[in-house]
Amino acid sequence: MHPVLGEAGAQKTHENIKSQMNTLSYKTVSVSKENANKQWFVVDAEGQILGRLASEIAKILRGKHKPSFTPHSDCGDYVIVINAEKIALTGKKMETKYYVRHTGYPGGQRMRPIKEQLERKPIAVIEHAVKGMLPKTKLGAELFRNLHVYAGTEHKHEAQQPQELKFNTNN
Repeated sequence: MHPVLGEAGAQKTHENIKSQMNTLSYKTVSVSKENANKQWFVVDAEGQILGRLASEIAKILRGKHKPSFTPHSDCGDYVIVINAEKIALTGKKMETKYYVRHTGYPGGQRMRPIKEQLERKPIAVIEHAVKGMLPKTKLGAELFRNLHVYAGTEHKHEAQQPQELKFNTNN
């Protein structure tokens, strides 16, 4: 019962709202890869904090920033990351963070500090962080292919006319 209008008034307002809404125009659209309207973005990683940048990139790759987000399809955008070697880490992570892998043989555990990884292959640092934030399914592998990371400022995707994307993640 409506507190002011009473029983009859509540019924009338409900009917008025129902008659004003055209329920046929409200359809849930499931976006597929073919009609996703994908765009290209370029992100400059210079001075950005690794984890914060990776989470924003993962959100764009997944398509969660779009109103037409569909969880089961590739509706995200393409992301180009430049200046991967100039990524920033907070705290003492440069000395204490390690990447661990295993060769598959007994005693084959190998550890590499992030400082050494940045010198050897800076692309892998950003790729590893973003990949960990994507789904661990076939869809996640498909979304990961939409990420292009480059150590320097040059990239080979000028023909796609990427838009520059800036995140407000600097401290």
